[in-house]
Amino acid sequence: MPGQPPFRVAVVGSGPAGFYAAEALLASDTPVSVDVYDALPAPFGLVRYGVAPDHPKIKNIISRYEKTASHPSFAFFGNVTVGSDVSVDELRRFYDAVIFANGAQTDRHLGIPGEDLPGSYTATEFVAWYNGHPDYQNREFDLSHERAVVVGQGNVAVDVARILSKTVDELKNTDITARALEVLAESKVREVRMIGRRGPVQAAFTPPEMKELGEFADCDLVVDPADLELNDASRAELEVLKWREAQKNYDLLLAAAGREPAGKSRQLWIQFYRSPKELVGGERLDGVVLERNQLTGDAGKQKSRGTGATELVTCGALFRSVGYRGVALPGVPFDEKAGVIPNEAGRVLSEGKPLAGVYAAGWIKRGPSGIIGTNKPCSFETVKSFWEDAPTLPRCAEPSREAVIAFLKSRSVRVVGYDDWRRIDAAEVERGSAVGKPREKFVTIDEMLGVLQTR
Repeated sequence: MPGQPPFRVAVVGSGPAGFYAAEALLASDTPVSVDVYDALPAPFGLVRYGVAPDHPKIKNIISRYEKTASHPSFAFFGNVTVGSDVSVDELRRFYDAVIFANGAQTDRHLGIPGEDLPGSYTATEFVAWYNGHPDYQNREFDLSHERAVVVGQGNVAVDVARILSKTVDELKNTDITARALEVLAESKVREVRMIGRRGPVQAAFTPPEMKELGEFADCDLVVDPADLELNDASRAELEVLKWREAQKNYDLLLAAAGREPAGKSRQLWIQFYRSPKELVGGERLDGVVLERNQLTGDAGKQKSRGTGATELVTCGALFRSVGYRGVALPGVPFDEKAGVIPNEAGRVLSEGKPLAGVYAAGWIKRGPSGIIGTNKPCSFETVKSFWEDAPTLPRCAEPSREAVIAFLKSRSVRVVGYDDWRRIDAAEVERGSAVGKPREKFVTIDEMLGVLQTR
């Protein structure tokens, strides 16, 4: 708008949703200044801390985010926690709009007895630990028992099962942390069971992930043919076009069930139609009680229902991977039941009405669904809503990036800019090169900031 300063937008969260939002904002013909916030000194969110270390190609999307970060109207505010270092109300002094893209940061609960026994872990903490997330480096995982159970059959559950099933030699040239490699080298786990409450047609993992499970150096994939028997509704689902990935999964599972184990030292079992009912043990986990299920309902709408038949599976470690949920942020509306920020096309709702200048994108907007690329249209929709609202939004009191930096400095917050991140990044790559890895991550914030104190 002629005569007006550029719009100032803060994006809270530097994962895929945050970077796609920044990209869409900066693609506009209308002048805009975009500041992307993250509590950590390192950007990229789940691409850095959630993508499995043995899947480096998925991280190639970072090159797209690098292009966005090179825009002259972009700034990274790393090492700044919105909600404590700066409140949402304080943030509004410096920005015309705030887009929350801070993801779904915690796990859903199983809601069964014994869930909190030592030896029962969330997939989130295990994945974040082996990927070097600073908030999870004090976690300890007891892998001294022969059997581990993974509850869930999404791609995160598959990642956990795969990391537990691989040899150290298969992982040592990835960016997995040095500490995680040490722990996995000492692992006594020889059998991993990945269980799902529904059947093979409804499994949430993708065919490439499924195919990889049969290609380990020293782990046999085991599938019971009885688990692959389908009811009429499941057969009907396979005939529908949108279930074509399910057909690929099913064909791979049939092939696995038809192979004789090669006698490798480890086994990965994929089991269906089972739900955990109770975790049992004294001072720590000894096993899990599973109930057998059957599917009921029409094709595409089937639900699992317990049959009453149970079995006890002894195990020393159990990883819960049954979905994520968002965490409430002070000063921002939150739907506790759904675990998201209530919104309409990205416009945050307060008591059913849009909250001027406040938006949401990504998992905190729609819930934990889809893959990295799913965040692109989601974020673009939110930015479209912002531009539709922009002409009528109240402008901020202090439209200045320098004013924000001065404010944070007054709070003794060490802001990590994008050039700072590049120095940290280069140091990690250099450390990794010395040991044959793409990078050796710094696993504490102090280590990252220490790089910036050296010349």
